[in-house]
Amino acid sequence: MTVRVRVPASSSNLGSGFDCIGIAIDRWLSASVTLHNALSGFSINRRGKLSAVRVRADQDLFTRGFRAACGAAGAVLPAGVTIDATSDIPVGCGLGSSAAAIVAGALLADTALGLGLSRSQILEIGTTIEGHPDNIAPAIYGGAVLSVHTPAGLVCAPLHVARGIELLIAVPPFPNDTKAARAALPQTLPHTDAAIAASRAAALVQGLASGDGALLGAALDDVLHVPFRRGRIPGYDAVVAAARNAGAFGATLSGAGSAILAIAPRERSAAVGTAMLAAWRDLGIEAELIKCTSDVAGASVIAAPRTPHHAPLTTHQ
Repeated sequence: MTVRVRVPASSSNLGSGFDCIGIAIDRWLSASVTLHNALSGFSINRRGKLSAVRVRADQDLFTRGFRAACGAAGAVLPAGVTIDATSDIPVGCGLGSSAAAIVAGALLADTALGLGLSRSQILEIGTTIEGHPDNIAPAIYGGAVLSVHTPAGLVCAPLHVARGIELLIAVPPFPNDTKAARAALPQTLPHTDAAIAASRAAALVQGLASGDGALLGAALDDVLHVPFRRGRIPGYDAVVAAARNAGAFGATLSGAGSAILAIAPRERSAAVGTAMLAAWRDLGIEAELIKCTSDVAGASVIAAPRTPHHAPLTTHQ
């Protein structure tokens, strides 16, 4: 059987939705798997943006997702596994490249080995590896997703995004070290800051649904993580100011950066995107603009029997 998966990029946090809100982005990772009896261990062939990854195959996130899925199902690992993958998701820029690889690895194992895992189990597997569900959930389910830890496990809910707003992401040609960005966060915050963070997270959910500019402006002015990470991104303040001056409700880090996300009224989105790129260009940095919609699909799996002719494909959501 030939198994292929397709997993979207994602932007997480969106300001005040720290570690719990993410949205699928129209950039994609595609991967296939071949199982071997004669060979042993894992091998990974990387193309596209993945060509920049320099990690041993046994430590790669594809491998970790694959192994974790087998472990969750109590299945024995195949003797040899080769994963072929290509991606147009920038690596290390806050667009969920890690989450996409983890989800892809788990889904490849699930389908190729017939593990019978549910999407909620894939979510738990991915979150355990990633440490938080904000990118994993939209990579699996698509759209904008809220993920909440409960005593019974993770609970995910789709979030409505008003048609009158647009999300724009300016992606510079340099990554940010996610581990270092996480390490920059303080261990504790004053109770007053926590109260502000809670109100702004609520403002984010309602602001996305309603398109209310005042709520979105507050939601994008985060107090939990952005103040401690913004200094790591050259040009952050200039790009955010340019977005606001061009008509955006606000702008913030996409994930931990280096990409910067703005939310704007749809009629101002073109001007906002142009202004963000120009602000970075003024600093000698040529960035790329990605426009986001709320209806990007989640991960899909295509499984087909190996036959000498072109058999019809069946897609499993």
